[in-house]
Amino acid sequence: MTGPTRQSTPFFALFMCVGLDVSLVGPTLPNLAAQTGSSVGEIGLVFFLGALGASIGTLLGGWALGRFPGRLVLGICEIASGSMLLAVPHVGWYGLLLALFVVKGATGGVVGTSANTMLQWVHGEKAGPYVNALHFFFGLGAFVSPFVLGLLLSAGAQYSVAFTLFGLLDLSVGVAVLLRLPSQHAPLPAASDAHGQVVRGNWVIPIMLAGMAFLFFYVSAEITFAGWIYTYAVTLGLTDAARAAYLTSLFWLAFTIGRLVSIPVAVRVSSAPVLVVAFTACAAFLALMILLPGSEPVVWICAAGVGVAMAPIWPSGYNLTVQSIRLTAGVGAVIMMGDSVGAMVLPGTMGLVMERAGAGAMTAMVLASIGASAVAFGAIMYFRARRKAALGAIVSMAANPAPGS
Repeated sequence: MTGPTRQSTPFFALFMCVGLDVSLVGPTLPNLAAQTGSSVGEIGLVFFLGALGASIGTLLGGWALGRFPGRLVLGICEIASGSMLLAVPHVGWYGLLLALFVVKGATGGVVGTSANTMLQWVHGEKAGPYVNALHFFFGLGAFVSPFVLGLLLSAGAQYSVAFTLFGLLDLSVGVAVLLRLPSQHAPLPAASDAHGQVVRGNWVIPIMLAGMAFLFFYVSAEITFAGWIYTYAVTLGLTDAARAAYLTSLFWLAFTIGRLVSIPVAVRVSSAPVLVVAFTACAAFLALMILLPGSEPVVWICAAGVGVAMAPIWPSGYNLTVQSIRLTAGVGAVIMMGDSVGAMVLPGTMGLVMERAGAGAMTAMVLASIGASAVAFGAIMYFRARRKAALGAIVSMAANPAPGS
């Protein structure tokens, strides 16, 4: 294992745990509703409040990473995350379960922000493939989780066994990170042309805001589709509970394969064309689901297609954003707020929307959110072009000073 890969391994393990935890919630929503005596619409608030906690954790992670060693920040939060997961199936009070998901979300927000930022610090301009690999491991965990749950349910085990297994894994990874991860620090500003640094600084805010919007709408689409495809299929009578868990797993398997393929692609192809292809394919599969909502084969095909199409969007858009500005812990936290808030609004309210407008509303809302993320991608490209043009003008003026200067 090479040095750079070895340095990245703890981050990969952390993100696999994040994927395991995130994708376990959707297939167990009916169980959690029965456990707390609530409706499916009410239990859907775990998405909203978990993401609210993640938003708090994102800001907290940016603050903590600038003041404490990264291994302490990541290790302690992962241990706390595992503890919360172990407690979930044993809480019978609806209000307490929601509070638990707020805390769980906060620990996940700190881990997500800190791991992405520290990985960029480790690899700098060569971080692209490593960020894709980081999110491949998220997808791998997200695939394994509902698959294991489906196996457990088919064998007659209770859903609580999955929470126990993954909670113990979180604890183990947290302890390993706490003991073994070297601490990374923000790189110093490059000693490059001062005029170029000024131009780059002038475009931090618009690029940062466009990146936030990109992540907000993309994550809204991803978490909504992954978290509610189980309920969508069961509500429309397309499959039974066990097979619906495998449907969720199929999405994450396709997602994981897409992430794996995107790693070598990121070495050879720039982010922009990858995003154009991904957005187009994703919209096509979602449109097919909307046109043929009662077909079980279409749902299985499109779940896989949407998974592959979504796979490169987050890392490609994130790389496109952070490679345009100097990434500090604070800037990274602000950009990642788009991610955490995006996981809150649409996924958290989808249960109520589906109760009132029908299960088909899920695919329509996901398609609209993907479209909005594509618009934000266009804004990122526009601001990058403006920054490049401004820098080119300054370099030209410096090379050809006016007479008499």
